[in-house]
Amino acid sequence: MERRSLLAPHRLVILALLAALAALAFFALRGPLWFQRLYYPLDFTAEIAASAERHRISPYLVAAVINEESGFRPGIESRAGAVGLMQVMPDTADELRMRGIVAEEAVAGMTLADPAANIEYGTAYLRYLVDRYHEIETVLAAYNAGLRHADAWAREGSDIREAIAFPETRHFVVRVVRAKERYEQLYPDAFPEWNGAAP
Repeated sequence: MERRSLLAPHRLVILALLAALAALAFFALRGPLWFQRLYYPLDFTAEIAASAERHRISPYLVAAVINEESGFRPGIESRAGAVGLMQVMPDTADELRMRGIVAEEAVAGMTLADPAANIEYGTAYLRYLVDRYHEIETVLAAYNAGLRHADAWAREGSDIREAIAFPETRHFVVRVVRAKERYEQLYPDAFPEWNGAAP
């Protein structure tokens, strides 16, 4: 049986694609600022700043969650029914409103798909999770996988990243933590009122 060359056309295409993806990842993390900002866009800064200040949450964390959840596309909806920039479930929004966690004046007359309302709900939920778990990685695990799973992983008492059973959630936590740092570096003047005192 004849052996195919390592330089067969189909293998070269795969190698070229892998090299292009590696270059894209490198430039997204260490390339020119304009290119990094394409990978980490920032929009809706006024809405993020207002909700972040109201709920004492880092606006950079909010931006990182938005980028991971929706890529700053406000009209997106998941198969599970999560809505908008921060991919908030309608049931979660209802519960936040019933508990008085969301500022009514910030969402009055708006749907969950409205960027300002969605950011308000998502940021309020992040604050609720911070008050419950106190550690940002557990907060993000709960945001992605739900309270029941996060409670079980937190009870294990080890590093939450090792306890997370879902690869998607583990990747979500790592990517959001990394993105928060990148947003702080790429947009240091985006939120001048932010004092860095909260998660």
